Amino acid sequence: MEIIEITFDDFIITTDRSKMDIVAIHDFLSKHSGWSDNIPFEKVKISIDNSLNFGLFHNNKQIGFARVISDFSTIAYLGDIYVLDNYRGQGLSKKLMDVVMAHPNLQDLRRWILLTSTADWLYEKYGFVKLPKPEIYMELFNPNVYGK
Repeated sequence: MEIIEITFDDFIITTDRSKMDIVAIHDFLSKHSGWSDNIPFEKVKISIDNSLNFGLFHNNKQIGFARVISDFSTIAYLGDIYVLDNYRGQGLSKKLMDVVMAHPNLQDLRRWILLTSTADWLYEKYGFVKLPKPEIYMELFNPNVYGK
């Protein structure tokens, strides 16, 4: 897949997997995210190896991330999206989402899936809505899978 790289001001958003700072991503996800507390480093590495990743960097330091799991034809799951606290309020999450949603391999999909409890206002700008028929949604969820 072609690598996408967008530069603006002192920031870069890239899909180049080799540039992802897995240590920094793991630190955020395992200690600060609230949705994947205690996730093992190896699980994060495997998830990055098997996803389309979007890294947000400021002066070569990873400050944000998003990843997409997709068949690139009909469906995509958007997850693990974050921007570090010190960089919030600058429009960076919107810029990150703009790049994700414009990716050429993610166009004309029938369905996008996203789970969030914190940023409905952001994702609604991209057409995400609450489940219109939650009675047909099913999941197998193990919230303690990374327990101590």
